[in-house]
Amino acid sequence: MAIQVGLADGSVRGFERGTTVGQVAAAIGPGLKKNAVAGKIDGKPVDLSYPIERDCAIEIVTLDGKDGLDVYRHSTAHLMAQAIKRIYGGKAVKLGIGPVIEDGFYYDIDIEKPLSVDDLSAIEEEMRRIAREDLPIVRRAVSRSEAENIFAELENPYKLELIRDLPASAEIAVYTQGEFIDLCRGPHLPSTGRIKAFKLTSVAGAYWRGDAKNKVLQRIYGTAFPKEAQLEEHLRLLEEAKLRDHRRLGKELGLFMFSEEAPGMPFYLPKGMTIRTELENFSRSAQIGQGYEEVRTPLMMNNRIWEQSGHWDHYKDNMYFTDVDETKFALKPMNCPGHMIIYKNELHSYRDLPIRLSEFGQVHRHEYSGALSGMMRVRTFCQDDAHIFARPDQIEEEVGRAIDLIDRMYKEFGFEYKIELSTRPDDYMGAEELWDMAEASLQNVLDKRGVEYRINEGDGAFYGPKIDFHILDALKRSWQCGTVQLDFQMPEKFELSYVAEDGQKRRPVVLHRAIFGSIDRFMGILTEHYAGAFPLWLSPVQAKLIPVSDRYLDYALEVKRALADVGIRAEADGRNEKLGYKIREAQLGKAPYMLVLGEKERESGTVAVRKRGEGELGAMDVQAFVDRLLEEIRTKT
Repeated sequence: MAIQVGLADGSVRGFERGTTVGQVAAAIGPGLKKNAVAGKIDGKPVDLSYPIERDCAIEIVTLDGKDGLDVYRHSTAHLMAQAIKRIYGGKAVKLGIGPVIEDGFYYDIDIEKPLSVDDLSAIEEEMRRIAREDLPIVRRAVSRSEAENIFAELENPYKLELIRDLPASAEIAVYTQGEFIDLCRGPHLPSTGRIKAFKLTSVAGAYWRGDAKNKVLQRIYGTAFPKEAQLEEHLRLLEEAKLRDHRRLGKELGLFMFSEEAPGMPFYLPKGMTIRTELENFSRSAQIGQGYEEVRTPLMMNNRIWEQSGHWDHYKDNMYFTDVDETKFALKPMNCPGHMIIYKNELHSYRDLPIRLSEFGQVHRHEYSGALSGMMRVRTFCQDDAHIFARPDQIEEEVGRAIDLIDRMYKEFGFEYKIELSTRPDDYMGAEELWDMAEASLQNVLDKRGVEYRINEGDGAFYGPKIDFHILDALKRSWQCGTVQLDFQMPEKFELSYVAEDGQKRRPVVLHRAIFGSIDRFMGILTEHYAGAFPLWLSPVQAKLIPVSDRYLDYALEVKRALADVGIRAEADGRNEKLGYKIREAQLGKAPYMLVLGEKERESGTVAVRKRGEGELGAMDVQAFVDRLLEEIRTKT
């Protein structure tokens, strides 16, 4: 009996009932058959061997897209698990979970032997052997009792726990390849022979299911690509990322530090504080030009404020609390409620709106110690927050102005970016019709601007949809930083109002807006983006002065004072070291300009200029050099 199958190009074709997804791919064309790794039936991921039994819409998943690469990498995780079991003995290796992650995969295993990076090459070699065997990867649906029997026989308590936690209605499946069997939803590649290029990268410890009360398992990380050239390029970028690691550069360049006395809380050293201050001043100046007024709100407020705002319901597990005068207070995880209180402090007319309040606000959120990662994941950070209180008829104009501001600032750093529109999450607050209106408003702004964006279903804030900006750094890594969020809920919760033209009280709408997101994290991103070689306007030391010998230290200090008088940050190296050594040290410090000062320079009142990345520029009058730097700083060249 024929069934009707809707294809991705909008066409509909008839097939015999029981035709597999792989056979549909082959019918469409030999190129698609070769590149297909899985399919989707009415949006549900399935294997190529899945038989189609009813009318449906079908999408063929290939290695060209993220879904196909995820299937490829998840199959490689199973390949790694099979290799480990072959090497160290089947029942001696108890498998946990092995998901796909960004740029790769991992598998958590329980094994008596402590594994190290030295063991990874042997595991890789066994993986290659299994790939050459080209074992079929076969899915089989099983009952709950059969699944329990399989993993009880393998003496695997972790899989048994996962089976017990599955809902009663869940379909349970196992995948086999040769002697190897694993609990998995799938889908997977058709056979192990399809796996061509992979690399195991590291070994770490991880609590079972992320719970500190559970046993620590060994987590083996790896990555995989369809082609060897893609793998090699990825590994090259990983090596480049290590050289750019902000934690290493932050220490070498004296920017910031961390201490066990305050885990996850950065200490800014003088040079790092210089960069942070420049970032704040740059943002402050740009916002003043757009009519923002800067405020500051308390770090700690009565707990009832967080209950009123809704943050208690969504953030309480990540908040810090204390008792003051027998009343519970909380350190703020967000700046929003403080700005609502400021707005409510006065009566407002429709003529006053929009009101744009900005703040460089320090917030605190609890993160598990294992999740902390330099400046990228901390427990306290500064948000460059703003809240725009607007009339409904001003929404689209204000969203557009915020996008313009974010775009202009990102361009100063040389960042490309991608845009996502994040829609209503499962735990949303408020009425559905308000959400529909908010989402439509944001989408309308993006459509009118003609910008590319993707819909990120269900990832909005609990109080409203948002436009997120993902910047791409020098290694093309994506970082979510800026955001514009549309909120009809907070004005209701805090009973905000303005007097409309007809004399009636109306609710304003609130736009939440951030550019850096977290200044601390943005500093970490910039450090890696520039590999520590910050542009002149951001550099903590803009000119390094190097006297040829002690005889010329006085002249170096004289030049330094001339630079300091006009706001140029300069350092003089007065150490009794050889000239070549001091030049190398200055290069490692990544100062944009280096001035070598000797007899000729002192006599003529000049400086011998070297520019980072360009080399010697020759002798230059001090005033001419000052004018050059001031112009570069002004234009942020």
